[in-house]
Parts: sequence; structure tokens; C-alpha cells
Amino acid sequence: MPRPVRLIRHRKELHVSGYCLIAPGHPVHGHYHDHEYGFPQREERELFERLILEINQAGLSWETILKKREGFRAAYDGFDVDTVAAYGERDIERLLNDARIIRNRLKVHAAVHNAQVIQQLRGSHGSFVAWLDAHHPLDKAAWVKLFKKTFRFTGGEITGEFLMSLGYLPGAHSPDCPVFKRIDTLKPAWRQK
Repeated sequence: MPRPVRLIRHRKELHVSGYCLIAPGHPVHGHYHDHEYGFPQREERELFERLILEINQAGLSWETILKKREGFRAAYDGFDVDTVAAYGERDIERLLNDARIIRNRLKVHAAVHNAQVIQQLRGSHGSFVAWLDAHHPLDKAAWVKLFKKTFRFTGGEITGEFLMSLGYLPGAHSPDCPVFKRIDTLKPAWRQK
């Protein structure tokens, strides 16, 4: 019999404690668990959105981020990389006064800087996803080192969750979760070592 599950601070802890048990059918976590978490993504907006959300989750619950997701989408112009990369001080002040998102100066500046980095990755690798593919496979420690060198506000947990959420690292779902089986048919990057 599975042990009781409790909602706690981070998805990693939720997963270890039974994220795959509690998320299905959950009014906030359910859809993300069943249709996004761990599924391979290739679209730049999706990757950038996930990066911004993961950065903003630092120190907060994932449920808080999911509840504010539409606010983030509106505030960050649909996660359009070129638009965010061109943000100036007026845009930063607008974001810092927007109650729909997490109003943290370091996180806002990281979003703008990281959008500019993604633009540079287009020049060096063709796209953000091509840059990820060019470095795969790496273990989590090597990914964290690379992300810290390349992006802002990307520590171990942020980088690990970002890559796990996109299928570059294993562990998003327990092997007995029905979603695990669906993801496995899509041949996520962590399966292609």
C-alpha cells in the first residue's frame, strides 16, 4: 500500500513523495502532469516559457507558478524571445509592478538576459533546441555547469527540472505512471543515449 502523500514545496519532492499519485485529476497540477511534464518539446516559445517558469519557481511552490502561468504569458508577450530580448527599463519596471507574475528583479532581469542568450544560440547553433541537442547526452552535473556558464539564474534544481520537464533528463514520472508509458513512445532525449 502506498504511503500517504502530502503536497510539499517542490516538484522534485512531490515526485519523490508521489507526484504521479497526487497530480492526476488535481485541479492545478493535473493537466501539467498529464500533458506537459516530461514530454519532449522543440518549439522555442515552449522552451523559453518553461525556462522562465522554472526560474520563477525558485523558492516557491510549482502550484503558485501554474496558477500564475497565464499572467506570465501575458506579461512576457506570449514568451516571444525577440520581444523579451528587446525589453528595456520601462518593460522591466512594468514587470516589477505586475501582480500577475513573481515580481523579483533578479528573475525579471534573468528572463531578458536569457532571451538574448537564446538569440545568440540561434546564431551559433541554429536554435535553442539545436543547442540542447548538440550537448546531449550530459549528466545533470554537466548540464548544470553548462547552464550556469550560459544563462542567468539557473542553479541545479532549476536546470534539472527544466531538462526533466522537456525529456532531456529522466525522472519526471515514476515507471508505473501511465504518462511515463505515453512519453516513452515519443522517444524522449534521455532514452536516446
